[in-house]
Amino acid sequence: MRKLTILGATGSIGASTFKVLEQNPEKFSVVALAAGQNVAKMRELCQKWQPKFAVMADDNAAKQLKLQLSELKIATQVLSGVDAMCEVSSMDEVDTVMAAIVGAAGLLPTMAAVKAGKRVLLANKEALVMSGQLFIDAVNKHGAELLPVDSEHNAIFQCLPSDIQTNLGHYQLDNHGISHILLTGSGGPFRYSDISSLDDVTPEQAIAHPNWSMGPKISVDSATMMNKGLEYIEAKWLFNTQREQLKVVIHPQSVIHSMVQYKDGSVLAQMGEPDMATPIALTLSYPERITAGVPALDFTKVGELTFLEPDFNRYPCLKLAIEACYSGQHATTALNAANEIAVDAFLNKQLRFTDIAKVNEQVASNIIGSYSSSQCSDLESILELDRIARELAVTIVSGLKR
Repeated sequence: MRKLTILGATGSIGASTFKVLEQNPEKFSVVALAAGQNVAKMRELCQKWQPKFAVMADDNAAKQLKLQLSELKIATQVLSGVDAMCEVSSMDEVDTVMAAIVGAAGLLPTMAAVKAGKRVLLANKEALVMSGQLFIDAVNKHGAELLPVDSEHNAIFQCLPSDIQTNLGHYQLDNHGISHILLTGSGGPFRYSDISSLDDVTPEQAIAHPNWSMGPKISVDSATMMNKGLEYIEAKWLFNTQREQLKVVIHPQSVIHSMVQYKDGSVLAQMGEPDMATPIALTLSYPERITAGVPALDFTKVGELTFLEPDFNRYPCLKLAIEACYSGQHATTALNAANEIAVDAFLNKQLRFTDIAKVNEQVASNIIGSYSSSQCSDLESILELDRIARELAVTIVSGLKR
């Protein structure tokens, strides 16, 4: 029986994880849950799953949860803050950590799980976007087991030889006959919209993803295709790709989740319904497969599958991410920080949709011109650069406010 800590328990990945656990109650035990400030949802989860520990992001949310659990006579110990999240990610009793805290906030708890040698189910792409080589090296040094949860990276993982699956980030793809990794993306809700109309996109329109059910931040990232840009950076580190080996393909139907092209002309693709329970089930049970509660594809009802090249005029954030990927760790850290600030401002109706890319470009350009990757040699320096980039982004947002 695997013993779990779930970081980001109240989010969409958390919900899909619990869906898989409900299908396989004899295989998993929930030791700890961690979340942001959604006290009501965490209370419900504690009632149902009876974890030993529940961690909230701040003291106030933790106090509210502790009071509510006490009234319900639930014995779960309530903790708060990043240090507590790191603690429940690295404790001896836990062997598997679902890393699904959105954004930079997930970096330290995820790294704590890595350094404790856990099986890390990586749904927090920002951990690799921000720490890249440091993260991959830590996985190797501490004997952690890294399994990608994002549907695209999980699809690529499934299409790779087992030697690469068990040693992510280190193998040379050429040595295994691989020519290209094809990272698919739906193109979001505005893939066919007139580009001139994107200035007037509302948060409500941006978070209405046509295929996937996701949180608001990731949904906006999907609409700008920054999400695909972050996934591109993550794929570079996970699969040790060279620039010419990694391509983005728009696939509106989200049936093929990504592909691996081999030198002999073969292309292996992983297909399935757009439901995160499928990749989560694989990472929980790898190398076995378990019931995920997801129906198999009915190919008689799939319809046609189409593929497009990404238009960087429509998706400037994707271009920025690809360029940052090969500029260095300082660039990807800054871009991620800027994007979190810009998306939050857009969701709060302080920025236009198209201003997200402007904020990201200005911050990335400034940081690339002022810093170098050598200044991102450890977590402390990375987090300091993240702080500086956020402050710069806030200033730029203030100048662009509607």
